[in-house]
Amino acid sequence: MTAAAPRISVVMPAFNAARFIAEALESVLAEVTPAAGSNFEIIVADDGSSDATAGIVQSFAGRGVRYLRRTSRGGPGAARNSGVAAAAGELLAFLDADDLWPIGRLAALTGALEGEGRPTIAFGHLRQFACPSMDAALRARLRVPEQAGPGYCAGAMLLRRADFLNIGFFTEALAIGEFIEWFGRTRDMGYKSALIPEVVLERRIHGANTSLRSNSEYADYARALKGVLNRRRSSAPS
Repeated sequence: MTAAAPRISVVMPAFNAARFIAEALESVLAEVTPAAGSNFEIIVADDGSSDATAGIVQSFAGRGVRYLRRTSRGGPGAARNSGVAAAAGELLAFLDADDLWPIGRLAALTGALEGEGRPTIAFGHLRQFACPSMDAALRARLRVPEQAGPGYCAGAMLLRRADFLNIGFFTEALAIGEFIEWFGRTRDMGYKSALIPEVVLERRIHGANTSLRSNSEYADYARALKGVLNRRRSSAPS
């Protein structure tokens, strides 16, 4: 008898994530318990880690977690794409290996996705928090907002896998900013999104986040925005 395809595929890109990935996985597993009626799979796409990430993830193997190792590092967009390509679920969700899902996240977003207007993508709010182990001097330099805000990012969304494939994969040409380019594409293609007020993502600020590591990579944000604007100009009536 063939096993039923999972309803939800959770894709988690990871690179040298040993410090936080167990906690991230536990937060997802708390959301997809059988009692919640969630038929799921979690795919960790390891983007070439050299620390203990592999061993930690493989210790979750009996709990619906699959380990997928990439042969070379390609960045978060490439890692997410590898996970999506291996996914079989009807719905797609994402979580970075240093962030957390709060309780009730899946129920809230699934309700929004199946609710009024049946949007293509459901987003929720995110709350940022400073990692308790962060160096005090670094913590003093970083501003971590106390209030939750709209989470227009991969970790705060839920969508149907078929719609994701129609939109297309994340660009792998950008070190950061790949979500800006992808979301711009969804808007240009006419796909609708919904934003719910519930907090669906807890983003950990620890000083080594991808978006904080290198100022030189901020140019990729500009490239992503430029690509969105150029695409809109080229499709606008003359």
